[in-house]
Amino acid sequence: MDNSPVVAQPDTLVVGSGFQDASNQKQVGTDLDRAMMQRCLELARRALGRTSPNPMVGAVIVKDEKIVGEGFHPRAGEPHAEVFALKAAGENARGATIYVSLEPCNHYGRTPPCSEALIAAGVAKVVVGMVDPNPLVAGSGLARLRAAGIEVVVGVEEQACKKLNEGFIHRILHQRPFGILKYAMTLDGKIATTTGHSAWVTSQDARSEVHQLRAACDAVIVGGNTVRQDNPYLTSHRQGGHNPLRVVMSHSLNLPENAHLWQTAEAPTLVVTEKGANADFQKLLHKQGVEVVELTPLTPDKVMAYLYERGFCSVLWECGGILAASAIAQGAVQKVLAFIAPKIIGGAHAPTPVGDLGLTTMTEALSLERVEIRAVGSDCLVEGYLPQKSR
Repeated sequence: MDNSPVVAQPDTLVVGSGFQDASNQKQVGTDLDRAMMQRCLELARRALGRTSPNPMVGAVIVKDEKIVGEGFHPRAGEPHAEVFALKAAGENARGATIYVSLEPCNHYGRTPPCSEALIAAGVAKVVVGMVDPNPLVAGSGLARLRAAGIEVVVGVEEQACKKLNEGFIHRILHQRPFGILKYAMTLDGKIATTTGHSAWVTSQDARSEVHQLRAACDAVIVGGNTVRQDNPYLTSHRQGGHNPLRVVMSHSLNLPENAHLWQTAEAPTLVVTEKGANADFQKLLHKQGVEVVELTPLTPDKVMAYLYERGFCSVLWECGGILAASAIAQGAVQKVLAFIAPKIIGGAHAPTPVGDLGLTTMTEALSLERVEIRAVGSDCLVEGYLPQKSR
């Protein structure tokens, strides 16, 4: 099964206030260290979309410059990456170096501490991509290893390790899932024609990348208008691939009875609505296996709080402009992915990707940070992070 991640190509143009040129960043570790950590990340990505609320982690054991064992964390409740790598290495782990993309845990959760397993296996050196932001770990795993006389190196390919698990990190630090707003628009800023027709704004290459993005997320959110206008599937369109929970936010449940989203054999659907809304339609949804949850008031922040309680790390917003503006205003979006097609459609009343934010001067504009711009087929992808709102 191909679980390829959404990754920037080598010719990525990076601009913006939050970016530091990689050539000016201090390189940690040797060439071998960095190559092995990249292998850890490749392994970790095999579990894209499947590990929440845990992070994605890969581990590689090297002895005499040869890989003797490797593994990754497949899903919550199963052994961690280090355990699989140690099992594969067997006695070869003694005196070897283990590379792991995230600090080994040092506490008892669903599984025993990996730090103790590494000590028992007799590894000589541990190379770590990033420190675990979880207060239950947060450096204690590294301290335990050092106390046992094991050499520890930290920060190899750190930025790549952090980006892979930005959803997990945000969840730990802010007690909310990481929100990603994705939209496709024309060169003149329209997401559909004046009649609402939107198939297709961007190329097949861009749509394929969105399918990969969905496979990496725990949930994808739309509003009622998107269901009525587009009748989307919101799946990853990949045989055997992970499909996110499809979430529909609707105050009134004025929704079509035969939407693709009510077909739950391939992917689950959750409808979030106001308390007491349209009881008859709720019954129809229940009969088709659709989960219904009532939240009052129904807001993006409330929905993200609910999804946090369900253990989610990354949530994709694929909604229209009104809901997108509300999600941004309430701090439910941290990252923006804007696919721009080289098309002009015009229309004074054609919908745009983000509705009214109440901003009246250009100095109030939300400037994205750590911006990356690259070509995706015939389209352009602008990726960046919104300034962090304090809760």
